[in-house]
Amino acid sequence: MSAVIMNPLPAARAARSEGVWAAAWRRFRGDRVGMVSLAVVGAFVLLILATALGLVAADWQTERGVPNAPPTFLGPSAKEQTEALPVPSGPNVDISDVDPLAPRYQEWAERAAKLRTAEIEKQDTLPFGGDRLGRDVLAKAIKGTEISLLVGVAAALVATLIGTVLGALAGFFGGKVGDFLEWLYSVFTSIPDILLIFAFAAVVGRGVESVVLILGLTGWTGIYRLVRAEFLKHSVREYVRAAEAIGAGAGARIFRHILPNVSHVVLVQLSILVVGFIKAEVILSYLGLGVRVDQVSWGTMLAEAQTELILGHWWQLAAATAFMAVFVTAFSMMTDALRDALDPKLRGAE
Repeated sequence: MSAVIMNPLPAARAARSEGVWAAAWRRFRGDRVGMVSLAVVGAFVLLILATALGLVAADWQTERGVPNAPPTFLGPSAKEQTEALPVPSGPNVDISDVDPLAPRYQEWAERAAKLRTAEIEKQDTLPFGGDRLGRDVLAKAIKGTEISLLVGVAAALVATLIGTVLGALAGFFGGKVGDFLEWLYSVFTSIPDILLIFAFAAVVGRGVESVVLILGLTGWTGIYRLVRAEFLKHSVREYVRAAEAIGAGAGARIFRHILPNVSHVVLVQLSILVVGFIKAEVILSYLGLGVRVDQVSWGTMLAEAQTELILGHWWQLAAATAFMAVFVTAFSMMTDALRDALDPKLRGAE
C-alpha cells in the first residue's frame, strides 16, 4: 500500500492572510456611500480631462448671450431681453439745418434695434444664465472645475507629502532630527498664515503653479503634528520591534509597517486640506494673488458674483457653489470611507 504524499503549498497559500491594501479595498467596496462618492469624484476627474483636452467648455470665453442673461431652458426671449436695453432715438427737435444727417438718426436707431433683436434670437439657451459679459455661466463653472480641483487636490497632496514625511522622520527617529523638525514646525506656526501666504506669493509670483506651491508649502504643519504623534506611538509597539528583530530597515519599518496603520489619519487630513485649499484659492483670487485674469476658477466666479448680487444676478454664485458643494461632499465621504477601511481598530473588529 503506497502512501499518499500531500503537497502543503496550496494549503499554505490558502492560509496566507490578505494584505493591508487588499483588505482595505474589500471593506471599501462594501460601503455603498463610499462607492457612490468614488463614482462622483471619478466623474469630476473625467470632466477635468475633457476640459483639459478641449472637448468640453472650450468656448467658455465666447459671448453667447446678452449681459447678465437669466437662466432659461427654453431659449432666450428677444422681446424680454431687449426691453432692458436702451434703444437710441433721434433728437426731439428739428436740427436738419445744423446737421444734415438728422433725418436719418431715427431710421438708423430702428435698424440697430432690429439687428440686435435678430442677434438675440439666434443666441443659445443658457441653463445657468450668462455673466456680465454674456458668457455661459455653466461653461465657466465646468472650466473652473479644472483649475479649482487642480489647485485644491495638488496643493493638498504637496502639503500631505511634506507633512507626512517630516512627521514620520520626527516621530520615528527623534533625537536631533526630531528637535530640528520641531524647530522648523515652530517657525512656520509662529507666523500668521495670511502673512506667510503673502510672503510666498511675493516670491513665486502669480498663477496656478504658484498657488499650488504657496498652499502646499504653508499647509503641512497640521498633518505633521498628527503624523509625528502617531509615529511616536507606533514606533515602540510589538509589531515594529518584531520587524526590527527580523532585520527590517528603518525605511521598511516606516513605510511598510507603520504608515499603513496611520494612513487613516493621513486621509482625514487630506480631505480637510482639499476643502480648505479650494476655499483658500477663492480668497487668493479675490485678492489678486490667485489665477491669472485670462483663466477661470470657482474662486474668480465667486469674486465676480459679489458685484452681481447687488443687481440681483444670483446665478453665477449658485453655479460655482453647486459645483463646489457636490465635489467637496463627495470627496469628504469618499475619504471617510477610506479611513474606515484602513483604520486598524476597525480591522481588528472583523
